[in-house]
Amino acid sequence: MAIPLASEYPSKKLGDRALETTLRDRRQKLSRLVHCPVVLWSGRRLSRNFPANQYPFRASSHFLYFAGVSLENAAVRLESGRLELFVDDPDPAEELWVGEMPKRHEMARLIGADAAFPLSELGSRCEGAATIAVQDGTTPSQQAQLLGRSLSSPTEPRGIDAELANAIVTLRSQHDTAALSDIRTAVSASIEAHKAGMKATPNSNTEAQVRAAMEGVILSHNMTVAYNSIITTHGEVLHNERYDRALKPGDLLLADVGAEMPTGWASDITRTWPVSGRFSATQRDIYDVVLAAHDRAIAEVRPGVEYRNIHLLAARVIAEGLVNLGILIGNPDTLVETDAHALFFPHGVGHLLGLDVHDMEDLGDRAGYEKNRARSERFGLRFLRLHRPLLENMVVTIEPGFYQVPGILNNPQNREKYRQVVNWERLEMFADVRGIRIEDDVLVTEDGSEVLTANLPTQAEAIEHLVRG
Repeated sequence: MAIPLASEYPSKKLGDRALETTLRDRRQKLSRLVHCPVVLWSGRRLSRNFPANQYPFRASSHFLYFAGVSLENAAVRLESGRLELFVDDPDPAEELWVGEMPKRHEMARLIGADAAFPLSELGSRCEGAATIAVQDGTTPSQQAQLLGRSLSSPTEPRGIDAELANAIVTLRSQHDTAALSDIRTAVSASIEAHKAGMKATPNSNTEAQVRAAMEGVILSHNMTVAYNSIITTHGEVLHNERYDRALKPGDLLLADVGAEMPTGWASDITRTWPVSGRFSATQRDIYDVVLAAHDRAIAEVRPGVEYRNIHLLAARVIAEGLVNLGILIGNPDTLVETDAHALFFPHGVGHLLGLDVHDMEDLGDRAGYEKNRARSERFGLRFLRLHRPLLENMVVTIEPGFYQVPGILNNPQNREKYRQVVNWERLEMFADVRGIRIEDDVLVTEDGSEVLTANLPTQAEAIEHLVRG
């Protein structure tokens, strides 16, 4: 993104003394965990079709965490709490295309850097430094060349790179005051966007029109989306990025949309609502099952609780609800033990949220899984993204769901394995429920939790009211 001049920054953002203090504190904490120099690169823009047609730039989250600004083709060197910025001054010839850009010394002052140098001087300062590979097409080769060694994979770092990755997980797992402030701001815009989407639905003919209403709100707050929005009548496709389908009165519309601050901090909200403004009886039955799992899971969020247990609780509540509806047959505990619930709730109940919507997943399972824990091969657990005790000031999502995925339900092996615990004829009565998900962002507090997204209702009647206006 283009970096404005210092005078254009809003108050309490870059250039603000409190944020400079926050960035300095993060660097000091890193110095106590990593006992070697650290060099982090921001990355480069990617082009589509031809060089001058570029995707919007967004810096590496690890760079953003310590530098606080999405500065392209830059690096920071961190050692003993000291930060050195390496970036070239803008080319005056580029001002025709991008406008006036801040000089290197201005950027250094804004982020509280102790020194600033041209990028060409970085090579002499890379000896013995740890890093994390940037996931674009060009920066990793530059990193390897300047470091004089091959790079570790971000998901399987080695040596000092592993030490750095572990330190970053420790720091970024528990958010400081500045981070939480920005997450709250992103959440606020996202809530407004979801309400706008619900309000727009009765007068919309396609998914695209609802998406436009929602993303327009986010853009109006000078934010971008934290991930590709999912706004679909086919909620059973978990990462559905199509939005060209017509809206029909009997459809459910699943909207998974979250805003991202210019500083990179994200939000992540999902709601499911009836296009007509009223759930059918079968849709309401399933919605209430998912909502019960959502509410019970959130009630368990507090420091020290194993997130895996929260997932299993949500799975049990869904299994119990489906038994009560006659869709599943048997004891809910046994159904969860045999993963029968995963026929309809195949994914994990949530994930970490921070500078990335699935925070630090560029590091593989290092952030989501406690040391010496590995992913399960079980059908009902293999997509669990978070398997560690919760800590104060973590932000997690809670997002149980119900989905009728043809590839799962029509799989011959699943049909045979679960033929005695699924009432397939009864299930056909719920054909108007393709997918329902309810997702909120939850802060782990000192003795419990705070639902950051609480101002967006989850109760069915309130959802219907918002859609009908």
